[in-house]
Amino acid sequence: MSSRTVHGVRVRGVDVGPETRCSHYGTDRDVVALRFGCCEAYYPCFECHETVADHDSEPWPRERFDEPAVLCGVCGAELTVGEYRDCGHSCPDCDAAFNPGCAAHEDRYFES
Repeated sequence: MSSRTVHGVRVRGVDVGPETRCSHYGTDRDVVALRFGCCEAYYPCFECHETVADHDSEPWPRERFDEPAVLCGVCGAELTVGEYRDCGHSCPDCDAAFNPGCAAHEDRYFES
C-alpha cells in the first residue's frame, strides 16, 4: 500500500503518483481520486480500494452528492458528484483532461 498527499489531501492506493495516477490506471487522463462512502477516503480507483482497504467498498451516498467526492490530481480542486458529472471530462478549475472511461465504473463510485 502507498499513500500520498496530493494538494493537501491524503490519497490511498497502489503506487499513487503525484497527480493521483496508480498502478491500475496511469494514462495522462487518469488524474482524479474518488472518495468512497464506506471510509470517506480518497483512492485513485476501485481496484486500489479493493487491494489496500480492509473492508468492502461502498459508493459515495446519494444524500451526500452535494459534498466533495472527486479530487483533481492536477490542481487539487474537490468536486461534488454533480460538478464532476457536468464537467465534460475536464476539471472546471484547471481544465485538466479526465478519463471518460471512468464513467464505465460510476456505479462503484457513486450510489445510484
